Amino acid sequence: MQIHLDAVGGMAGDMFVAALLDAFPEHAEGVSASVRAASRAGVACRVLPHNDGVLQGSRFLVSGPGEPGPAPQGADRHAHGHHAHGPHHHDPAHGSSHAHAHAHAGDHGHDHRPWSEIRVALERADLEAAVRGHALAIFGHLAEAEARVHGIAVEQVAFHEVGAWDSIADIVAAAHLVAALGATRWSVGALPLGSGMVRTQHGLLPVPAPATALLLDGFPTRDDGVPGERVTPTGAAILRHLCGGAGSAPSGPRRLGRSGVGFGTRRLPGLSNCVRVLAFDDAAPETHPDHRTIAVIEFEVDDQSGEDLAMGLDRLRMRDDVLDVVQMPVFGKKGRMMVHVRLLARADALDAVVAACFSETATIGLRHALVAGRALPRRATTVAVEGRDVRVKLAERPGGPTAKAEADDARSLGGHAARAALRREAERIALESPEPTS
Repeated sequence: MQIHLDAVGGMAGDMFVAALLDAFPEHAEGVSASVRAASRAGVACRVLPHNDGVLQGSRFLVSGPGEPGPAPQGADRHAHGHHAHGPHHHDPAHGSSHAHAHAHAGDHGHDHRPWSEIRVALERADLEAAVRGHALAIFGHLAEAEARVHGIAVEQVAFHEVGAWDSIADIVAAAHLVAALGATRWSVGALPLGSGMVRTQHGLLPVPAPATALLLDGFPTRDDGVPGERVTPTGAAILRHLCGGAGSAPSGPRRLGRSGVGFGTRRLPGLSNCVRVLAFDDAAPETHPDHRTIAVIEFEVDDQSGEDLAMGLDRLRMRDDVLDVVQMPVFGKKGRMMVHVRLLARADALDAVVAACFSETATIGLRHALVAGRALPRRATTVAVEGRDVRVKLAERPGGPTAKAEADDARSLGGHAARAALRREAERIALESPEPTS
């Protein structure tokens, strides 16, 4: 399964969790169990339906010790609209959601929890190994970014105690879903960076916050004209862990399996503050067993000797991921004769085959595309004809099976008639032989 994220309104930890639970509601109970296992007593979470007047989706709400339960649909929990570096304030314009990391460097007084302490707590929590591993990795990205921002060692980073429980809940919930879904690839579209300033415990800081900017290094971004903090540090750390700076989802045919929408607390002007999840099956969409997706690679060569090009193309044909190689003479610029080459390859081996083309030929540029193909069911067999082993390929055609003997196996015979007779006899035997059973 491949999972793609559309940061429509932004990206935050609770929005990420809500979108995945909207698409995969069967994991809600497991998420709650992991959050309880990793959090202090009294921390609870719920998934509630939410409609912002445009889209329908879900919200992921967390309540801490001594707090009332998760708010009903439509209620804004402004107490969770704070910024990663700042105190627990009530300005919803500074946050997309409640799931920000509360990193702070320097003073490790009673109102801060060192990253080392949180790490030990996660390591001792009754969590599945995969969930613990993902949670530690996400928190680790946050700690490393904060250490770089403040110019201190990672072990010196502390997290604001007032909000530590909700950050842990969001990160553990995200880690549980990542482990449970087991996606083979995560990707995200262009991220809205927002604009303006945010008031923090360190004073006014530009948006995106310094730690967020470090975590989003390499990610594609966009400016949609909507100000404020759009990607939180927790959201950025999750993306860094899952995508590593990757951009849009890979092209080519895929089967869309599920989708979900997760909302944050902030209301944006003229825009739904949500993350959309698109989950694709790994297999290409098929309407018939003989459908397949193949890569087509084409290029021209005009400065390589015919002898060396022939050897290079033979080496390409020998590759298991190359299905076919053909060449044809064409006229290029200034009337020059050149060779046009077209390869068919397995779609999942496109990059490797492209690299092989550059290695084996003199071309400095090529074109490639993924196309839908169709192939007849076929099988190979070997039959004995007059003491010779002859390989035969059988294809299942709509009008019945056909057979074709391997020409190379008749090469040692002299005379066209003898070779043709050998191949016809091999094909007859193969067609009359029962199909082998496994």
